[in-house]
Amino acid sequence: MEKIYRFDTINEYNALNNHKTLHPLVSVIDFSKANPRNWGGTKTVKLYYGLYCIFLKDVKCGDLKYGRQYYDYQEGTLVFFAPGQVAEIENANVSYQPMGYALVFHPDLICGTALAKNIHKYNFFSYKTNEALHLSEQERQVVLDCFSKIEMELKQAIDKHSKKLIASNIELFLNYCERFYDRQFITRDNVNRGILEKFEELLNSYFLSDKPQTIGLPSVAYFADALHLSANYFGDLIKKEIGQSAKEYIQNKVIDMAKNKVFGTDKTVNEIAYELGFKYSQHFTRFFKQKVGVTPSEYRGMN
Repeated sequence: MEKIYRFDTINEYNALNNHKTLHPLVSVIDFSKANPRNWGGTKTVKLYYGLYCIFLKDVKCGDLKYGRQYYDYQEGTLVFFAPGQVAEIENANVSYQPMGYALVFHPDLICGTALAKNIHKYNFFSYKTNEALHLSEQERQVVLDCFSKIEMELKQAIDKHSKKLIASNIELFLNYCERFYDRQFITRDNVNRGILEKFEELLNSYFLSDKPQTIGLPSVAYFADALHLSANYFGDLIKKEIGQSAKEYIQNKVIDMAKNKVFGTDKTVNEIAYELGFKYSQHFTRFFKQKVGVTPSEYRGMN
């Protein structure tokens, strides 16, 4: 048996957690003020968010899932949700007292601000399995300081400066989270070790199979899924490892294989394009010239 809860407004989420609504579009939640969670004996609970939600939880509250994947979740981690995402809590049929903090804000809060233009750059809103942000004690204090500054502004009378100041503080917090994730890519090397090697192995296997003809050109999402990672986390991890995006890495592999086929075989450009996964040979020719500077036929003639 499962139950779905929707939170589309700040007021709805504040009501769940016994918080007064100081601003209609943003809130800082102290979960210790909330009543003990009791989902009515329901084993599985789904939570739909129409808000941006960042949770700093200090108590385990069931097995948290997003989509089909479980979060690498433990006490003292930050978990991010963007509007439209659905979280699932399994084994939620035990009453417990939530502890920790949350920052929740409606998309309307940042309309017209610099943050609205940049919010898509914070890839961690789309991270999933094994990808929650594990904080050191010092990092945790930075997060709480950011929350405190936002909460302090919420207690002021709303004026023409409120929106800009609140949005700026949220952006500062998210920038700190980017820094902390960069640190985590390094310090959690035992978790990430071997991803690049597995990626290269999967990429080679892809072109040794009939997948290019049946699926088409390989995508970042395909390899991320094969490695049980979100596309954004996988892409960020690869970029930290080799200094180029996963997409660029794939494209360079395609070009290397294309050069070998153009130079080392008598196959036509159409045949090579098909073998590599291009739907149309003219797309292959355009891509090859963009990367190499000459067409496949010209490259064959030069060599």
